[in-house]
Parts: sequence; C-alpha cells; structure tokens
Amino acid sequence: MILKNVIKPTRKKLFLLVGLFIIAGAFLLASGKNESIQSSKTFADTALVRKHLTALTQTPQFRNHKNIEQLNAVAGYIHQTFNTYGDSTAYQEYKVDGKIYKNVMTSFGTENKKRIIIGAHYDVCGDQQGADDNATGVTALLELARMLKGQKLKYRVDLVSYTLEEPPYFRTENMGSYVHAKYLKDNNIDVYGMASVEMIGYFKDEKGSQSFPVGVLSWVYGDKGDFITLIKKFSGAGPFVKNFISNFKGSEKIKTETFSAPKFVAGIDYSDHLNYWNFDFPALMITDTSFFRNKNYHEPTDTLETLDTKRMTKVIDAIFLSIIHLK
Repeated sequence: MILKNVIKPTRKKLFLLVGLFIIAGAFLLASGKNESIQSSKTFADTALVRKHLTALTQTPQFRNHKNIEQLNAVAGYIHQTFNTYGDSTAYQEYKVDGKIYKNVMTSFGTENKKRIIIGAHYDVCGDQQGADDNATGVTALLELARMLKGQKLKYRVDLVSYTLEEPPYFRTENMGSYVHAKYLKDNNIDVYGMASVEMIGYFKDEKGSQSFPVGVLSWVYGDKGDFITLIKKFSGAGPFVKNFISNFKGSEKIKTETFSAPKFVAGIDYSDHLNYWNFDFPALMITDTSFFRNKNYHEPTDTLETLDTKRMTKVIDAIFLSIIHLK
C-alpha cells in the first residue's frame, strides 16, 4: 500500500460538505443488517500463521524490487505452500527493466466457471520487514489455501500473491495485480469479484489510536483501532461485494466496519483492488486501515513483534467463511 498525503480541500465549505457526504454514506452502510452465517469446523491455525509470518519477514535480504533473488525466494515459498493444497498452482511471470518478476497463483473448485480472486502483494517498500504491509495479507492466502482444500465451492477460487505493488511501481502497468487483472480482461474470464487483503494484523484498543482521511469520521467509527475495515466503491459495487461484506460481518469473528467514499479520499484505492476496479471487475479491500492506524507503515519498525496474531487469525476465519458461503 502506498502512502500519500491526506487530501485537504482548500476551502472549509468543501471540506465540510465532503465530510457530511461521507458520513451520510457511512451511516447508510452501517444501517444494513447482516444475518449470522453458519460457522465451520475449519479454522486458521495461529501456530501456522506465526510460522508463515516468520518465513516472510525473517529473510536474508528485504523483499523489495531491488532484491530480485529474495523476491524469487519468497515467491518459491508461496508456490511450495500453495502447491501443497491447491488444485493447480502456477507462476505468472512478466518482465520489467530486463528482470523477471512473478505473481504466484493457486486455484480451488476448478470445476466451476465463474471465479473469485483473493489477492495480496508480497513485496515491501524499501528496506524493512513489512510485517503488517503485507506479510499479513500473504499469510492469509497461505492459510486460506490450507483451509480451502477439500471444500465444496460454488465458485472457482483463485488465490493470487502479487509482486511489485509498492513504489516505484504503484499505479503503473508493472504492478503484479495490473498484469493479472489485464490477463483476466483480455481472456474474457468470468469473474464474480475480487478481494484485496491489505494489512490485517495491527490493532490497538487505546483511545486516539485510529485516525481517518476526514477527521469527523471518528464520530461514526470511534477513535480506537480495534476493528477491521471492508472498503468498497462509492457506487456500483456489485452483488459480489455486497454478499462478501454480508458474510464477513455475519461471521461475527471480528469487529468489522464498512467504508465507502469517492476515489479522491486518501486510502480508498491504495492497494491491488484498484487495478480490478480499473478493468471494471467488482472488488473490495480488507484492511486494518494501514497508516491511519499503524504508524510503523513503510518504516523499519513494521516488525513481527508489533502484530496481533490472535485477531489477525480471526480475520482469516472471516474471509474463509465469506468465501464458502458466497451466493
């Protein structure tokens, strides 16, 4: 996820209107009722979560775009884990500046035509572990692979771990998610929807630990960083997004908020889902709100020790239940 300055309209009137506009949408989203969904005997394993987080963060080099050998080693670890559980596992390779970069993909329920994409990027920004950003998202995919094995699914499920989400490639055609989304579009693949798992491991219960792109939103959501957020398009999200959100909240695994706002509001499209939006696929982001909460964002202090793996595991459970109960 890429950090930019929070947008500050130059006129106070515009700022107030935007704030009220978003708050109205937030209240509308919060007013929807979500029925509880049936639980499952399959759960994310906290020990495996920690194992994967350690493997992704405790590496000889940092997994950024400059360290291609390290990126390949991480891609290999993801591929090996995916291959243990998936119906089919593959690399999607492409070239940037003469170097080969790799997305890693595995699929379940391949007998189904219509598919959903659950994605997370495995590269980091600069010289840092990137524990929350985004070892947590990749770990979710690795655990989901184990949990989905043998499940009877209504849709094909593709788990995709992307390369080159971070600067200097963010918002360019070199993003792994751009390459993947374009492939789906070019080949007319029937996609029900996509969910980007972007930073899901940082939680704080202290007052003042949560900030927002528009300050008055704290009136709606409170100022404690104790929830996970599902971010959707402001309009035209589609049935996949609506169904996924309903299932996620209905799982009752973790305190959850939904958020929708125009693209100019900071943070709305700061992850891989933006490329699926750009190719007109329904998509949403699952996030702990990144830099609006986690001040270790894009810093060397984004380490394994800062994560709340217990609550992170609950997020993975909620994603799993959202997938298997999709209508």
